[in-house]
Amino acid sequence: MPSSRLLVPALLALALCCVPKVASADSFSDAQRGDIESIVRNYLIAHPEVLEEAMAELSKRQAAAETKKHEASITQNADAIFNSPRGVVVGNRDGDVTFVEFFDYNCGYCKRAMVDMMDLLKTDPKLKIVLKEFPVLSQGSIEAAQVGVAVRMQDPSGKKYLDFHQKLLNGRGPADKARALAAAKDAGLDVARIEKDLSSPEVRATLEENFKLAEAMGMNGTPSYVIGKQIVIGAIGVDGLREKIGIARCGKASC
Repeated sequence: MPSSRLLVPALLALALCCVPKVASADSFSDAQRGDIESIVRNYLIAHPEVLEEAMAELSKRQAAAETKKHEASITQNADAIFNSPRGVVVGNRDGDVTFVEFFDYNCGYCKRAMVDMMDLLKTDPKLKIVLKEFPVLSQGSIEAAQVGVAVRMQDPSGKKYLDFHQKLLNGRGPADKARALAAAKDAGLDVARIEKDLSSPEVRATLEENFKLAEAMGMNGTPSYVIGKQIVIGAIGVDGLREKIGIARCGKASC
């Protein structure tokens, strides 16, 4: 017996065979359209599982289209995503996979994502991690991100930045300029220099670059990631991230 997926086109062909060939469906008479609709409707009522098959196929096609769109946007912006000097690099600078995270210091999910990132940093010596400030939640987020950029300007190695990053994300209460400066001081950075660097055009240029990239890739929340040719929106947990890294590294979830 043919599958329901094959029966629907067959029924439509049967319904159409009894009407004259016309230039378009709009040329059908009301009676002809009624006959066709009745055949299809009766079949779908008798075989509702066809709707599930259709929805599954639609989801599959939409996912494929979204993946293709993501790959195109990553290819178009690859240098700025993976190699911009405005990103903070930690881990293996010559790693075989680059893991890029867009974050907001007031994002609760980013606090959990930081734990995942630190786990990956410790357990995956081949991973290059790039951090990008993406302050979307509040004015305080913008202020904290501005301090973060000034910290990066003072610490090209990324070591003190990572300490600052953890202290600020782990801190209690909303992040803002005052809390960010306190975290920077605790991380051993020159706060006076940070205050001076906050007025640098580099701070604004960094955030503008990050927002432009996020927009190009359809990111509207944090945390968001670029891992190889994949865009990931939201905190998916360390196991989910490892799967994405595996796909980027060797084409499958586990290499």
